[in-house]
Amino acid sequence: MTDTYVGSIDQGTTGTRFIAFDHSGQVVANAYERHEQIYPNPGWVEHDPVEIWENTKAVITRALDDAGIDPSQLAALGITNQRETTVVWDRDSGRPVHNALVWQDRRTTDRVEALTQAGKAEEIREKTGLEVDAYFSATKTEWLLDNAEPLKMRSARGNDLRERAEAGELLMGTIDAWLVYNLTGNHVTDVTNASRTMLYNIHDVEWDDDLLAEFDVPAEMLPDVRPSSDESLYGHTDPDGFLGAEVPVAGALGDQQAALFGQTCFDEGDAKNTYGTGSFYLMNTGTDAVESEHGLLTTIGFQLSGEPVQYALEGSIFITGAAIEWLEDVDLINNAAQTAELARSVDSTDGVYLVPAFTGLGAPHWDGRARGTIVGMTRGTKKEHIVRATLESIAYQTRDVAEAMEADSGIETTSLRVDGGAVRSGRDDGSRLGVRRRTRSRILGHCRRTPGQLADRPGVHAGTRPGGGRQTVQPVGGRGRALPGLGTGRVVNARGAAPGSGRRTRCRGVRGAVRRLVGGRGVRRGPRCAPGVRLHRARGLPG
Repeated sequence: MTDTYVGSIDQGTTGTRFIAFDHSGQVVANAYERHEQIYPNPGWVEHDPVEIWENTKAVITRALDDAGIDPSQLAALGITNQRETTVVWDRDSGRPVHNALVWQDRRTTDRVEALTQAGKAEEIREKTGLEVDAYFSATKTEWLLDNAEPLKMRSARGNDLRERAEAGELLMGTIDAWLVYNLTGNHVTDVTNASRTMLYNIHDVEWDDDLLAEFDVPAEMLPDVRPSSDESLYGHTDPDGFLGAEVPVAGALGDQQAALFGQTCFDEGDAKNTYGTGSFYLMNTGTDAVESEHGLLTTIGFQLSGEPVQYALEGSIFITGAAIEWLEDVDLINNAAQTAELARSVDSTDGVYLVPAFTGLGAPHWDGRARGTIVGMTRGTKKEHIVRATLESIAYQTRDVAEAMEADSGIETTSLRVDGGAVRSGRDDGSRLGVRRRTRSRILGHCRRTPGQLADRPGVHAGTRPGGGRQTVQPVGGRGRALPGLGTGRVVNARGAAPGSGRRTRCRGVRGAVRRLVGGRGVRRGPRCAPGVRLHRARGLPG
């Protein structure tokens, strides 16, 4: 019997990766390609969809060739993708009418503010679970239909983009839909990506007519919405295409929902945080869509074929790993690996704080006009202090979200599964970006003041004692407020159990997750429990 494999396309903000897995869940093929980041104006971020598609073909071909795998040996393909990034393209030619507007893009901030001033934010939030923000696809699609053609191309038909969209000549979608279309010819997205458009009613699980009317997005250009894994499949690759084989495309997930599923967060209360370009903290809330009162998003976590939708609470942090890239851009470091050594070379930030609001602030602040800030610098400030402050900004932002998550869910965070570049070990005593897998006391108890709060209070000096202990937040010239010291206790159970209950539930392995996503085709069930990252419960946590 010829060996078969499952292929995964991971299309991210900075690049595209393809991985093939064997029956035991081991990686047998892997290739990666970066794509250009396009910044036409301040706050504008674009990608070339054609470059992304060409890179996708390239990494699949290269990975399979390097591993000696024939495309016909692929039992299924799955897609995970950067969410919210929006493409509009011609149905017949497949040509985009404009570059993709990336999730980080802020050009529609004026439109978002107008919606808020008109009192429409609450209605939108009730239907979509989302804050009204330029982050999501609705205003991006609206902008493309109003502005793309004069900037990019003129239709030979002489009609404007809206007329062409209403006639069904144009299609829109997030990056998953763009890739599925190019792979199969079908216009399909999954429920998780649809839930990030601000056009999809997550309670009725369908496109919302009122929202489509508000943003003047014709229903004719929208993709068909499917479960994250679909037994009826999204389609097959063209046997006459670049693969030369008819390979099933079995499912898709937005990247953060894919991480939630891949971290085996199958049960209510399970949570994960991904440290990538931004950071995204998600907690499974089961079949209930929990409404946030603390600046979080209510979103769809995943849906397996034939099963009900699973919801999640999400804290979206726009800039974490991208702050490390910024350090490179301004020549404070040569590569990300330097951050660990530089940060450890000083005992503290010496009062320096960085607010990495380069594309505004996401959860829980939702301030689209906020901009990056460094405060507390003196003549004695060195680049080492700035590097350390940049790394600490990741922890501060995570704390903001973690506290909001606990307040909304009523579930104490006793365990958190983490992934992404910032937790990828580059050495035994640290990590690739110099960020360790922290205990809860370090994540939630490092400093009571957050960068977002500090940004609103010029002249604030914050001092922390390295390694934990008491922290003081002190207005310059004033008396500081000491916070309780935070110790660490035993590892305690997570998985949504009530604190102190001692309840433990079994987890399922990554191979089992893969099997469930592709409908069980050709993948054996994995181990009962996968290794995870557990955080330590802090004693005497304030609040």
